[in-house]
Amino acid sequence: MLDIDPGKSTNRTVFTFVGDPDSIVEAAFRFAKKAYELIDMRNHSGEHPRMGAVDVVPFVPVSNVTVEECVECSKKFGKRVGEELGVPVYLYEEASANPDRKMLRQIRAGEYEGIKDKIIKPEWKPDFGPQEFVPKSGATVTGSRFFLIAYNVNILGTKEQAHRIALNIREQGRSENEPGRLKAVKGIGWYVQEYDMAQVSMNLDNYKITPPHIAFEECAKDARELNLGVCGSELVGLIPIEAMLMAADYYIEKEHLFILDQRQKIMLVIDRLGLSSISQFIPEKRIIEYMIMEKAEEPLATLSVRQFTELVGARTSAPGGGSVSALIASLGAALGAMVGWMTYGNKKFAHLDSKIRDLIPPLHNRMKNLIPLIDADTNAFTDYMTAMKMPKKTDDEKKLRKEKMQEGLKKAINVPLSVMRISDSCWEWMIEVAKVGNISSKSDLEVGAKSLQTGIWGASKNVEINLPQIEDEKYKEEVMKESEEILKRADTSLNEVLSILVGRTA
Repeated sequence: MLDIDPGKSTNRTVFTFVGDPDSIVEAAFRFAKKAYELIDMRNHSGEHPRMGAVDVVPFVPVSNVTVEECVECSKKFGKRVGEELGVPVYLYEEASANPDRKMLRQIRAGEYEGIKDKIIKPEWKPDFGPQEFVPKSGATVTGSRFFLIAYNVNILGTKEQAHRIALNIREQGRSENEPGRLKAVKGIGWYVQEYDMAQVSMNLDNYKITPPHIAFEECAKDARELNLGVCGSELVGLIPIEAMLMAADYYIEKEHLFILDQRQKIMLVIDRLGLSSISQFIPEKRIIEYMIMEKAEEPLATLSVRQFTELVGARTSAPGGGSVSALIASLGAALGAMVGWMTYGNKKFAHLDSKIRDLIPPLHNRMKNLIPLIDADTNAFTDYMTAMKMPKKTDDEKKLRKEKMQEGLKKAINVPLSVMRISDSCWEWMIEVAKVGNISSKSDLEVGAKSLQTGIWGASKNVEINLPQIEDEKYKEEVMKESEEILKRADTSLNEVLSILVGRTA
């Protein structure tokens, strides 16, 4: 269970939970069964459109699963609910092949009160369950869709004024002849008594088409034209990190800001969208990737310095020189970025701010790109070792085993080669930082440049040790040539950085 979001005025609760395909269907079924037992729709009222005790159950792909698999989950869920619990179930979005019953608003039209007369019509026969009105439970909709963001913008005005804004921006608009401005957006206006203000309540069906920050800005624009105040916004449920970072990039560009750290970007978005206006927006509880992040995704990179060093020094071959080389290289890039930061914002170097703004991001990004290679190097031999264990009784088996071993070896070479390539691309920025960076941090940049060169040299040794076993002569020749060129540039570039720093007095 990731999130529970109840609403008093809306009288509905949104539950968000994750799992593998089998467990998620089982969990949704048990959840629905209990809800049908506890909730009597004959006694229900609320601001939000609804048609059943369990109103809508969307299966949304998050990671390592396809939309098609989610469609199958929705059909399994709907079939069980219809057959075992006797509740009418309709399919929608990707799970529905009926264009007249594809969108939620089409199926939900008339809401709970309208089901009695609607369900008996041939065109409204449920996909699962009985073709009859079940007064206590109503009907349920299920299917698969893109990650929907339920998002409300707070308006200091009336329900009617909020609804006017909703009509302006939602894709449906006021009619077919008068569509709204924003694609993939559904919206209505309502008044929330517990907040003592109106809201433009929206479903953003595809945040890549219309992200929250665009919806917010458009609502704010219309509110200003109506002389209404906007008091932040509210996220209902969870949001993907990509949508938050899209908003951050928008405001960074719009306001000419200089922010690289992801946490700071999130803080910026929380402030600009007023996401804590109703209740505190806690990223670890509202951003889905933060909630499902596996702690062991980068087991080596997440160790403490002491733990990593002691593990390197233990009686085990991994982590070894390759992982250490990736770490040293990442520290080299990090020191380059650090010297940039020690220059940026310093009154003495204010005239260099625009230049330093260009120098820090490349080094910062390369530092971030090198960190995962600490673990990647240790895992690089997995495919090769797996291939070693393949059967080799027949000629075909031997041939396949040999091919897979060669593929595994190339992978083991490509990881340290990636360390070399990324590190090599740091030099032009390191040299520029050496020319203009805060001279008080001279020794830091010297250590950084030497670390970068050492990381490259170490990674090259991991490339060289595996090349002799490669049978693809063309690949071997190309890799060796590239490795030698990067090594030469590393020596030349290191000397250039050191020479520049020696020649500087300020």
